[in-house]
Amino acid sequence: MEAAANCSLRVQRPLLDPKFEGYKLSLEPLACYQVGLDAPVAEVKLRDDQYTLDHMRAFGMYNYLHLDSWYQDNVYYVDQLGRVMNLSVTLETAFKKPREVFRLPADLTACDNRLCASIHFTSSTWVTLSDGTGRLYLIRTGKRGNNSCEKWEILFNEEFETPFIVVHSISFLQSDAHSVGVLLLRVEKDELDVQGSGFHVSLEWITVVKMAKEGDQGYEIIKRRVLQGKSVPHYAALEPSGDGLMVISYKPYTLAQDSESKCDESEKKKTEENKKEPLYYWQQTEDDLTVTFHLCKNFTKDDIQVHFSPDRLSVSLKDPLHPVLEGSLFSLIDHESSTWLIKENSLEISLIKKEEGCLWPELVIGDSQGELIMDPVQSAAIAEHLMHLTSDEMNPDPNKENPPCNAQELEECDIFLEDSTSLCRFDGNTLKVTHVVSIR
Repeated sequence: MEAAANCSLRVQRPLLDPKFEGYKLSLEPLACYQVGLDAPVAEVKLRDDQYTLDHMRAFGMYNYLHLDSWYQDNVYYVDQLGRVMNLSVTLETAFKKPREVFRLPADLTACDNRLCASIHFTSSTWVTLSDGTGRLYLIRTGKRGNNSCEKWEILFNEEFETPFIVVHSISFLQSDAHSVGVLLLRVEKDELDVQGSGFHVSLEWITVVKMAKEGDQGYEIIKRRVLQGKSVPHYAALEPSGDGLMVISYKPYTLAQDSESKCDESEKKKTEENKKEPLYYWQQTEDDLTVTFHLCKNFTKDDIQVHFSPDRLSVSLKDPLHPVLEGSLFSLIDHESSTWLIKENSLEISLIKKEEGCLWPELVIGDSQGELIMDPVQSAAIAEHLMHLTSDEMNPDPNKENPPCNAQELEECDIFLEDSTSLCRFDGNTLKVTHVVSIR
């Protein structure tokens, strides 16, 4: 299994305007218009069991006005009568009177365990709609702009076990068949989470395809995949081609075990079997490093080749054409003073540091086959060096002008999310992470 590519975002300086002088603050008041509604917006309040920060982010701060990105003078909302209402907005004419473009077949108020109704404009002629009770609709709208009066037609609807909101949707061709990808978000109870909030966030990616069978012109779900994480994503969207999923989140997402595309058990078993003891162990002092390889019996000096250079190390066992360890060292060594020897069925390599006093975080850059053995004296020295940052008491001196911060007093909303937020791309077939970008 290939590891995810660690990418970085770089500024494209040719796109920057060197003559840009900056933004100027305008004190002109913003235009504000009001319009009376026949029925209130179908707002849903959080229940007593929806008390976490993730519930608040996903459902408590929900924007009930949905902008049509294909016709940006139009916004939509769902009212308490189950009607999808359209508002045409222009700066010249302000609001036009809301008009009904679609009515949900089911009564929204009949369900106690419901979320806010959500809309996403899949294409210029398609809409994905959730009524908040757990039913998903794919609707063909025809052209929506310019006060179009075309009838919205339901071409697919499906009842799911638990309610959700629609995060994103796309329309694309797959094997010459019209397909729609939809991303659904839920905050679900997690019985296994006994130390956290007791909930997890799930992103379910479903693919609906128009069937090509004779006499069957309907749509069916052909694939359902679920990712789970511990924070509501800041951003989640499907790629226009349907080949991948982009997620920006504070905490990582992983493939759910009950997903239809869950990891194959034999692959997991193979991965576990591939876990081996470290290839080598290494220790260090302020002056030198010692690298130890355990050897099988019947190894002789002629079977081993070790090559030193000021910034590289190469170790071959039996096969000189395929070194077991080769690469750039973390820092420079005195290669002329470095040595190696065979000692009690082990190969012991001694490397003399060029820069004394510097502790190396790794031996060979990018190599993860070895294990660092920390000297107890070094561990004690590091702990003592960091002692001033910790305390055995919750607040040893409460009258102090700047008392220490106790992590126990922090709540989830106090976390600085931007410190560890990442953008991940998930492959559309395996749902494995292919690219990761750290966003500071």
